[in-house]
Amino acid sequence: MDEIAVVVAHSERTTLRLGDVFLKVDTVQTRIDREVAAIAMAPIPAPRVLWQKPNVLAIAAVPGTALGRLGEPSPASPAAWAAAGAALRKLHDAPLPPWPGRSLDEVAAELEVECELLVSSAILPADLVARNRRVAEAAFRPFTPVFVHGDMQITHVFVEGDEVTGVIDWSEAAPGDPMADLAGLTLGHEERLADVLAGYGPEADADVIRGWWSLRSLLNVRWLAGHGFDPAAPGCEIDVLKARM
Repeated sequence: MDEIAVVVAHSERTTLRLGDVFLKVDTVQTRIDREVAAIAMAPIPAPRVLWQKPNVLAIAAVPGTALGRLGEPSPASPAAWAAAGAALRKLHDAPLPPWPGRSLDEVAAELEVECELLVSSAILPADLVARNRRVAEAAFRPFTPVFVHGDMQITHVFVEGDEVTGVIDWSEAAPGDPMADLAGLTLGHEERLADVLAGYGPEADADVIRGWWSLRSLLNVRWLAGHGFDPAAPGCEIDVLKARM
């Protein structure tokens, strides 16, 4: 081992890499507990838990490379994206975790606050927020909760060739909306949605997925900007919002 690499670092969580071991330090013990439980329940490739102590989790690195990065073209093949869709479908068909997920009422309340702050703080133009708020309405409909990853994004899905070798970062796993996972995976990569759905199967609603693209982006802009990330980078959240205009 030549060095310690900081993978993610902000006031809530820090992830360090030491060779083939990742150390996750979290201010909220419940997130670590749920990540360990979710990994044990997941029917798809996930990291191996090495040990757990208060507020610290050690997991083994998964093989392969990330499906891609937000704001950059994905080097993965259509078949690899389809494999990611198939993995999500297998997860969504699995038994539900025993802990509760967030209700749509909670999400709607958070969205109202965020939209007001985005406009009042002049972070985003009012028309951009209003348009995406209308698009996000598609997500607020009745659905049957499934086992969702909860923080599904392309950097959390690892592949070798056309096979999924691991899905990481399970701290937000819970019963939830399957379309939210599909939207997270394809956020900023709309051109890959057809490939993902080819693997996932016919029970997906593209309008709801688009609603979740807007919803997720509106909820994340201020948090990202406040934690050292740039939602205005090319291809990232603000570009996703602009694409709905």
